[in-house]
Amino acid sequence: MRYDAAPDSRLDMAPTPRSRNARVLKVRRVAIDTHRENVAYLHRDCSVYRTEGFRALSKIEVTNGRHHILAVLNVVDDDAIVSRNELGLSEPAYAQLAAKSGARVEVGHAVRPESLEAVRRKIAGERLDQDAFRRIVADITDNHYAKTEIAAFIVATGQNELDRDEILYLTRAMVESGERLDWQEPLVADKHCIGGIPGNRTSLLVVPIVAAHGMPIPKTSSRAITSPAGTADTMEVLANVELKIADLRRIVREHRGCIAWGGTARLSPADDVLIAVERPLGIDSQGQLIASILSKKVAAGSTHLLIDIPVGPTAKVRRMRDAQRLRKLFEYVGDQLGIHLEVIITDGRQPVGNGIGPVLEARDAMRVLQCDPAAPMDLRQKALRLAGRIIEFDPDVRGGQGFTIARDILDSGRALEKMQAIIAAQGAPKHPCAPGRLSFEVKSPRSGTVTGIDNLQLARIARYAGAPMAKGAGVDLFRKLGDRVRSGEPLYRVYAEFAADFRFARELCVQGTGYTIGRASDVPPVFVQA
Repeated sequence: MRYDAAPDSRLDMAPTPRSRNARVLKVRRVAIDTHRENVAYLHRDCSVYRTEGFRALSKIEVTNGRHHILAVLNVVDDDAIVSRNELGLSEPAYAQLAAKSGARVEVGHAVRPESLEAVRRKIAGERLDQDAFRRIVADITDNHYAKTEIAAFIVATGQNELDRDEILYLTRAMVESGERLDWQEPLVADKHCIGGIPGNRTSLLVVPIVAAHGMPIPKTSSRAITSPAGTADTMEVLANVELKIADLRRIVREHRGCIAWGGTARLSPADDVLIAVERPLGIDSQGQLIASILSKKVAAGSTHLLIDIPVGPTAKVRRMRDAQRLRKLFEYVGDQLGIHLEVIITDGRQPVGNGIGPVLEARDAMRVLQCDPAAPMDLRQKALRLAGRIIEFDPDVRGGQGFTIARDILDSGRALEKMQAIIAAQGAPKHPCAPGRLSFEVKSPRSGTVTGIDNLQLARIARYAGAPMAKGAGVDLFRKLGDRVRSGEPLYRVYAEFAADFRFARELCVQGTGYTIGRASDVPPVFVQA
């Protein structure tokens, strides 16, 4: 297969339109998953390709009378992919057009979205208003942007820092891009961690505890952006997370809680499109982060929200003053959106729990719910503190009583029962997941005390091992800050599903284990409380 090079923009001019019949082709399904991007395939010798003046990587419009889509064009020379009278469509494009193979469609040049002018202005450093963000987000949601254009928007809003009003405008636009739930209740709770700490899977504990208390908590989560696992990725090990709106409503009304991926329910769908591009770019700016989190929560109908901001030397937020600034931005946007929002700053010096990666994180959470002696105590304590703060949103609960109530719910087994009910309602997976079949241990090079754990390096190792796409991939920690270790003793074990991922992860561990071994006096102090 050969692709045309991108043309000189000065020569990329559409010819005079011809009759509609001259632009009609047969649809062919091309079994390529282009991950949320519509891609079309034309043979180089196709008459429409030549007469219409199409170019590779340009956008075309495809219409079947009932639906129309915009797609990025790839030009091929292989008859096995598409013949000269066919238009190939990638899996997302084929599904969106809702046309059967062999059906006739009309193709033409796509009109360039007018909102791209606003993106160019943002690249130049201009401030955008509410209408500009609405038009940009609407075009992104309707698949009018190619991935390169979405990337331009992400880089522009990341590099040229959004002010607090622009963050508010972006958040509102993202809420308006999809469905919005209304639970008809005065108090609907939720929590969210901004990320950056591997293994910090407190939502799988907070949701059943709070739901068992009787407070509605419809937890909608995104998949991982730069981490080895998001909440949705981890919950997917235990239950189906791709819930339709009707199913989500039913489960929350019956069980008071759920843990679902927001993409299927079309809650802030623009966020999922942006995340799909942010992930490979590794970009997660403050403005986009706030808009992403709050748009999902508002769309899910939350009235009360707890935000967890971990702070540490290798966390996403590394200085207390940055955390405080981020807290003020969250509070400002939350107030404008009518959400009761509280921010808690927590200890981000090291991973929370033992497992990093979907299967290992799900294992840790279930051990805590089962009150297993092998359960990681730090994960248990942090989850109880967060759940306690949310329970205190209840006007019938006195301040300071939330932790005790949360602990009683967990220790009594009520949280486990609630989690089992939620899993059953969402649908347990047909094939249970297990840690990857390939593994190796990383050992301490010397004796001493663990004085530092690099969150970024361990997350990178887990991702190299295949997480979160390979559910069983990840890192299982044996030592935490302050632990004594002898030379040659294992610090952690890495799991992988595939040989290539196994090799990449092993090579990365050779470059750096992510652990610092020194004297007990060198352990950094805790300067924030979980």
